[in-house]
Amino acid sequence: MTFIRSRVEYPGTRYAGELQGESSNLRKMTGLRPGSTINFLANDDTPPFSAGRAIKSPLGIYKRPLFQLWLGLMAFLFLSCSRAEPKISYGFMRLIYYQSSDRPQERFSFFVLPNDEDGIEDINELYLHYDREGLFWTLSAGDWISYESEGQTWIGSRGITMVDGETLPRGQYRAVIMDKGGERSERIFSFDAPEEPRFAFPVLTINDGQYRIESLYPENRFLCYDEGGEWLTVIDAPAKEGTVANLNLPSNARTVALWAEDAEYFTSALTEVVPIR
Repeated sequence: MTFIRSRVEYPGTRYAGELQGESSNLRKMTGLRPGSTINFLANDDTPPFSAGRAIKSPLGIYKRPLFQLWLGLMAFLFLSCSRAEPKISYGFMRLIYYQSSDRPQERFSFFVLPNDEDGIEDINELYLHYDREGLFWTLSAGDWISYESEGQTWIGSRGITMVDGETLPRGQYRAVIMDKGGERSERIFSFDAPEEPRFAFPVLTINDGQYRIESLYPENRFLCYDEGGEWLTVIDAPAKEGTVANLNLPSNARTVALWAEDAEYFTSALTEVVPIR
């Protein structure tokens, strides 16, 4: 085995290295005996063995120091392992009144617009917290609803409720989104829907091919469903009453419900479905 025990000097000086090892190997490789001293002329502008230069010696070529390789490896590992946390670009909360036997039932419609550099498929959990009372709701990728709007994908739920039909608390909510790598971010939402409905619950009736809407809500629409109860489309109500045939409903529509909306207060009401024939 042959090695160099060395010390490095600065440009313009000489580098002295003491050779040690087995006598036969040294003589064969260098023609020198053990203990001989050899001198290498340093570059004019670069100390021996500095980055980017190689010094020719009787024992071979010495290249960049190991610490340069180590730094490059650490930088590569850091960049390859770093992950961008998901973001909530926008979100909204809406109060929906659902028709029930005694009084309208309150539910949340809660949706966020996620942004993840690894794709929306990388997101697997969505939380909604009401910290004042320690309440929270959890949605996983298998639970939430997703829909497309203007080329963007929204995720959330239309069925967030309180137990036993209690009124949903008003105030500040906190949404948290998390991806499969455990990276997360959050955003604050304010929900200030009226404590009591501003308008009476709407009523939709259909008899003998004629429809009638009783609603004080500013906007009213028909939600159309097929025979199996699958949602088909939404159609604006042109008037508070009229002929069903003039609504241009899908040919496979069998029932409709009334969606009444108060956009200013993020509040809506949804009636039960009514047969159109």
